[in-house]
Formats: sequence, structure tokens, C-alpha cells
Amino acid sequence: MVCALGAAVCFGTATVLQAVAARAAGADGGGGDAALLLRALRQWRYIAGLALDGVGFLLQIAALRSVPIYAVGAALAASLAVTAVVAARLLRVRLSGLEWAAVGVVCAGLALLGLAAGTEGDRSGPDWLRYAMVAAAVGVLLLGGIGGRLSGRTRALLLGLGAGCGFGVVEVAVRLIDSLRPADLLANPATYALLLGGGAAFLLLTSALQRGSVTTATAGIVIGETIGPAAVGVIWLGDRTREGLTWLAALGFAVAVAGALLLARFGEAPVTQE
Repeated sequence: MVCALGAAVCFGTATVLQAVAARAAGADGGGGDAALLLRALRQWRYIAGLALDGVGFLLQIAALRSVPIYAVGAALAASLAVTAVVAARLLRVRLSGLEWAAVGVVCAGLALLGLAAGTEGDRSGPDWLRYAMVAAAVGVLLLGGIGGRLSGRTRALLLGLGAGCGFGVVEVAVRLIDSLRPADLLANPATYALLLGGGAAFLLLTSALQRGSVTTATAGIVIGETIGPAAVGVIWLGDRTREGLTWLAALGFAVAVAGALLLARFGEAPVTQE
């Protein structure tokens, strides 16, 4: 859980930096999502955000090898609480009383999860699950293509949901990789699901931050990266809670995700003066 919370701190801080860079890149010209990503990569804030994402990803992998997916997913959704606090301090964003309460709710939910979560599941999952993750990663790309043709809240919801599902694919794929030997990695479909799902998620996330309703997009991200992967972990990978504490884990998961949804507007930080 310490690694999961560390990942949330990295991802939450990175969001502030990447959101500002994505808006600045969008103001520099038109083009599609790929062009937007290339312009964003010229912004130092975006590069710094990517560096934090890299550290967060390593912490996420460590967490996924030790605790259930549902606990890690809820912790990652809680990165919005980190983003809110960072935005409040560094960018002087004013948080309402309700939003400060939501930060507290997220922390309470994570505390309940920490008390109830057991160790990671001991099952490797059926063979078809690895191929299903590859198909899901391709589906994320298709969803992004469809969402890119729409406008308004529908576009934001589809892009956000697609990005969340991509991050969810990464969470499950990490658990499906049981050997780090190069030959085994190349032969494991989960490796390709991880790379494709993660790349697609970052592409859709960049577009979602720059266009449409950020609150709607972020809500989609939170839902996509928590509910589905948690279900996969429980049903096929053997994730369980401590004896007799299933109800507490379910409550903590619901509370943490609900608090994150209340903070959805912090999926994007305000643009600041250079």
C-alpha cells in the first residue's frame, strides 16, 4: 500500500504539470491527437510529468505484485486528491469545503482498504485472459478513434473512459507477467497488452485534458481504471480480503472512488502564467 500511495502522489503531481502543458500545446496549433502529443512533448512541464509518471509506474508495479488490484486501483484513483492539494498550494486554486471533505473521504476510504486488503491473488488466470487484454487494448484505440469524432460531453466521456480502460489493462497485464526473462516477455501476450494499453491511454488522456469537459473525462478515467480491473482480480486472479473483512474492503473501495469522483474537476489544473 505504501508503493500504491507513492504512485498516487507521483501521478497526481504529474497531472498538474501535464494538464498545463497540454493546454499550452493546444493553443499552439491544430492537428490530431498525435500532433497534440508531439507539441506537448516540447513543454518542460510535460517532460517532468512523464518522469514522475515513470517513477509512479515502477511503484505501481511493485504494489501490484504485493496487494490486490482493487486496492491499487482505488489508490491510483485517489491521485485526484493529490492533484487537488498540489493545485491548491502551487497554483493557488481555491478548494471548496466540499472538496476538502472529499479529500478526507478519499483518505478514509484508503485507510479502510489498507485494513481490509489481503495479499495479491495466487492464481495466474486462464490463458485466454492474456489475449483478452490485448483485445481490450485494441478496443481502447478504437474507442479513442470514435470519441475523437464526437464533441462535447460525449467526446470527453468516451476519451476519459478509454484512457481509464487503458490504464486498467496495464494493471491487469502487470499481474499476468510472471517472468521478466526477455524470451518469456516476448512470448507473453500480456507484455504487448501492457505496452499497447499504456500507450493508448496516454494518447487519449492528453486529448481528454485538452478538449471537452475535464470533469466528465476524469470521471470516465476513474471508473475505467478501477471497476473492471478490480473485478478481473477478484474473479480470475484470486484477489481476496483479510478473513471476514470483505465488507470493509468493499466499503473502503466505494468510499475512495466516490471521493475521487467528487474531485473529478482536478483532472485538469488551471493554466498559469509563464
